[in-house]
Amino acid sequence: MVRAMKVIGITLDSEEPGGYSKLPWYALRKNYCEAVVAAGGVPILLPHEPELAAGYLDLIDGLLITGGAFDVDPALFGAATRHATVILKARRTAFELAALRGALDRDMPVLGICGGQQLLNVVLGGTLIQHIPDAVPDCLAHEQPNPRTEPGHDVLVSPGTLLHRIAGRERLSVNSAHHQAALAVGPGVVVDALAPDGVIEGIEVLGRRFCLGVQWHPEYHIDPADRAIFDAFVGACA
Repeated sequence: MVRAMKVIGITLDSEEPGGYSKLPWYALRKNYCEAVVAAGGVPILLPHEPELAAGYLDLIDGLLITGGAFDVDPALFGAATRHATVILKARRTAFELAALRGALDRDMPVLGICGGQQLLNVVLGGTLIQHIPDAVPDCLAHEQPNPRTEPGHDVLVSPGTLLHRIAGRERLSVNSAHHQAALAVGPGVVVDALAPDGVIEGIEVLGRRFCLGVQWHPEYHIDPADRAIFDAFVGACA
């Protein structure tokens, strides 16, 4: 079935009781949806029901895996230990794994943002740095002290990559809100952006309609390339 609208499924975050509700609740910043709408897409939000992942994928044209204040279980990439800073959300990860694997099986356009890039890298056979300050000497402040609505540092984009074609430049200003990052990448995965300290900031997959992960949050539209990323993602959806 061909749809005139380009429907983008966006994964939610989840929180335990407290704050908004005395019961467990879902959460998503509005700017994820606003960025999809600005690019011509129709956002729908995906609750954490792993057994319904295939049904969700039947309803959408592209999958956006969002970030959040949690981490991928190191056991998923073969790590023997877990860093003390690692925070898990097992139900969310189980759902995102099911949805992401299903989307890749269908060659559905995928955009992974921050933790979404990290999960994408793991699903594609890669590994993660569990805590950048302990693993990268003289690293940048990847959990930037200034507001996320402002740049935290620059990234260097590799010429000839999908990200370079989208951005049209080799240096972008990005925000930064992560303590983990891709370490090794899997077969067919290309590193397309690096921070000045060598931390991987972007990955993409060869031979697919659209499969891109970025470590920053382009939904904030800090750099002109951020809008271009969403335009390219939504544009790739059938």
